[in-house]
Amino acid sequence: MSTNAEKAQTLAGLYAAPQILRVVNVWDVVSAQAVAALPETTAIATAGHSIASSYGYDDGAIPRDLMLDMVGRIAAAVELPVTADLDDGYGDAGETARLAIAAGVVGANVEDRLRPLTESVASVEAIVRAGVAEGVPFVLNARTDAFVRAGGRPVEESVADAVERGRAYLDAGATCVFVPGILDADVTRRLVEGIGEGKVSVIGLPGALTSTEYEALGVARISYGPLPQRVALTALQDAASAIYAGGVIPAGTRALN
Repeated sequence: MSTNAEKAQTLAGLYAAPQILRVVNVWDVVSAQAVAALPETTAIATAGHSIASSYGYDDGAIPRDLMLDMVGRIAAAVELPVTADLDDGYGDAGETARLAIAAGVVGANVEDRLRPLTESVASVEAIVRAGVAEGVPFVLNARTDAFVRAGGRPVEESVADAVERGRAYLDAGATCVFVPGILDADVTRRLVEGIGEGKVSVIGLPGALTSTEYEALGVARISYGPLPQRVALTALQDAASAIYAGGVIPAGTRALN
């Protein structure tokens, strides 16, 4: 069994590899095990939105102890490195990272919510220090909300803000910079040029580019946030509708639990 430090090194290597790191976000133990069972899966990423929904909370409103309990259960259930969505760090990003490491997590997304840059950099530094203190080279995918909280400003301003914040986060010790939003090829190219080749992480929202297209542009990682849970819930609701209409469980349903 690999140690946390070894898993962190593995995860860092996946970010640094020439091929894009594709992660299908999970929200509980059984979804993590189902994804981990696929030979193509190299790492597990949790979706904060999906975990919050599972507990009946809005995105970003789940208490830290519940989030950490679930990501810890996921980490204990799989052998692959686990990177967790830790929202904005719950008011103490360094302590949250320390607790996540204790739970078996070796990387994380932590969002800046467009707080002042100095405050956001301090959070990144605190997370990195926590990893050093715990003997784990914690893999931080520092998230900037330069696009999702843009408030209608011109895209050029969001690109410039993301680049400034991204560079600062990398200088503070982050491994990669997560820039969620529907990013076209031109915007993605400018982000990669400004932040660095292999240093930008994106999300595969409807209307975004494909993972292969992002890979060709120098993106390091693509994740899918709450969308995998929505796929699962859509299948559940559709199956329920079919059953109510006199149908049966779909043929080919696999015993994954």
